[in-house]
Amino acid sequence: MDFVEYPDAEMMMMDLASVLAGDLENVLLAQDRASFAVPGGTTPGPIFDALCAVKHIDWARVDVMLTDERRVPEDHERSNTRLIRQRLLQDAAAAANFVNIIPEDDAALAAKSESLAPHLPISVMLLGMGADMHTASIFPNSADVTHALGTDQALAFVQPPDGLEPRVTLSGGVLKGAMARHIVITGAAKREALERARGLSPEEAPIAAILAGSTVHWAEG
Repeated sequence: MDFVEYPDAEMMMMDLASVLAGDLENVLLAQDRASFAVPGGTTPGPIFDALCAVKHIDWARVDVMLTDERRVPEDHERSNTRLIRQRLLQDAAAAANFVNIIPEDDAALAAKSESLAPHLPISVMLLGMGADMHTASIFPNSADVTHALGTDQALAFVQPPDGLEPRVTLSGGVLKGAMARHIVITGAAKREALERARGLSPEEAPIAAILAGSTVHWAEG
């Protein structure tokens, strides 16, 4: 794990957008297409605002997907897809191809997982981490954690501990298989959680499953 500390969150977001742009460009120099997996939530919004304006990426050759999503309509206020369309798939990045990871129903999970095969391994991945040490929608000590971490399928259904909307998440194997993986966190509490996670099992701290080979980007706030 590489750890990069920034003077403030604003600088981190700008610098990380530049790093991600560079990663995507490098992939496109060697391959016809690049797959780019990103989280929802509020933290990455400023990264997306900066990244979507980068015009020297051939966005038409980039396949963007979420690392996880609530099973809600796209126009729902808690939809990560809605956020991505509003903050990332804008300006130059509007030319990117959006890959929907939500199966039509419970029976369609395997087929949707198989449909992601052309995009794997993920070329460039951005992840966050919760204070509870979850990442994507893989939650510690939950009923679904062992399956989500260990399934051979690309996707897993999960029910978050908060009892709110059920979710679909990229599986632990897909997260670990990413060619370039960045984790963005802010604040002292999450830095302390990250340090705790390094001594815990993935079931106790799902982020621990992917720290090896990741670059963690941190700012106080």
